[in-house]
Amino acid sequence: MRRHRNVKIVATLGPASSDYDTIRALHEAGADVFRLNMSHGIHDEIREKHRIIRQIEKDLDSPIAILADLQGPKLRVGVFANGEEELEPGASFRLDLDKTEGDATRVNLPHPEIFAALEPGASLLVNDGKIRLKVTECGPDFADCDVVIGGTISNRKGVNVPDVLLPLAALSEKDREDLEFVCQLGVDWLALSFVQRAEDVEEARALCAGRAAILSKIEKPSAVTGFNAILAASDGIMVARGDLGVELPVQNVPPIQKRLVRQCRAAAKPVIVATQMLESMIESPMPTRAEVSDVATAIYEGADAIMLSAESAAGDYPVEAVTTMDNVAREVENDPTYREVIEASRRASRTTVADGIVAAAREIAETTDIKAICCFTQSGTTALLTARERPRVPIIGLTNLRGTARRLALSWGVNPVMTGELDRFKMAVINAARAARMQGYADALDQIVVTAGVPFNVPGTTNILRVAPCQESLIYSTDPG
Repeated sequence: MRRHRNVKIVATLGPASSDYDTIRALHEAGADVFRLNMSHGIHDEIREKHRIIRQIEKDLDSPIAILADLQGPKLRVGVFANGEEELEPGASFRLDLDKTEGDATRVNLPHPEIFAALEPGASLLVNDGKIRLKVTECGPDFADCDVVIGGTISNRKGVNVPDVLLPLAALSEKDREDLEFVCQLGVDWLALSFVQRAEDVEEARALCAGRAAILSKIEKPSAVTGFNAILAASDGIMVARGDLGVELPVQNVPPIQKRLVRQCRAAAKPVIVATQMLESMIESPMPTRAEVSDVATAIYEGADAIMLSAESAAGDYPVEAVTTMDNVAREVENDPTYREVIEASRRASRTTVADGIVAAAREIAETTDIKAICCFTQSGTTALLTARERPRVPIIGLTNLRGTARRLALSWGVNPVMTGELDRFKMAVINAARAARMQGYADALDQIVVTAGVPFNVPGTTNILRVAPCQESLIYSTDPG
């Protein structure tokens, strides 16, 4: 399904978007990737959503990426005898391993690893940062705190520890079960929550065993500090601004977002900007002007994808939210300033033959009347390198591997198309010309750029570029071999 924009849209599925008709409407409105949130829903529900997506993919002959988002090691307080308590600023409050129901002076925090890592002066944030505690004294089974910012604390509210690198396992037992379940289902991307270090990614990759690409969510200060190593270990990145904005001052988030997006672009790895993009559309058919500007900013920065969470999962207007994102994306990408910004932020990093090939493809496409760049790819790397160049013409990613086509649905500007297995470059050119015509990117008299690797079907061998006509008789006449 051809999109008239380059940035991709990720839509989270949930109670408001769980049936065939709604999910299909979301895809037709512009959703390229569907996110399955493993924090919510039982396996049977996840399996049914996966089945529906694959049926829609088959019905529309349109590769769709599925992203399974693991819950991660979520830290929560225990329960209170009264269900909730009011903490006043300046009061003392204790967190401990005692499983007794809490009151206004203490509550259980069933995470000994936190107490082992805490030091006096550390901050603890409760309920998405609405309550701030400062540790005054701590031991292996308790932390005495002063209430810096008070508020209502209730059962099982989340706890963030921004100042400390916690000795937590990257994957909880639930995460490991969920990982195996979704890999057996056949998801394309696996998102890791609360990544702290590159070793967290490597652990998940070992369990995944090549069955899905790994996407790291950046939502902790330690992940920002160690971002270079995390990026190198990951296949993609999500700038998850929710917890990131809790654990860091909110004013720090925009420059971090811009910096991480640029680093991902330079590394030719897809990056999603997520959280609260169209938050008001959970209840309203119209977004705020500030939300529209936020979405536009991520697009101007060159993000590969922008994401909807509760807006499409539990909101009253899921299809309208996707449509709004699609409309904003088209308008931004048609703005002459958009091209100026994108091209000014392009960072050359060309050390291989493939780097040179894709850079040449972009330059040829932009200096002559070329309608599309067609990349033959096994692993997806050639298409990702081409997307890094952010060319002005569409990118058609041709592959005979369904999994590669689906994963490329997340990447900026790449229109994945399935093709048969090839053994000669001339047939690659013919298939590229057919795909460009059938997808509506070019007519018979137009020209395209074709990149491929010889020998065929060997990942990482991109070494050839050709400018070719879209008319097959011309291809045969100019290349009798």
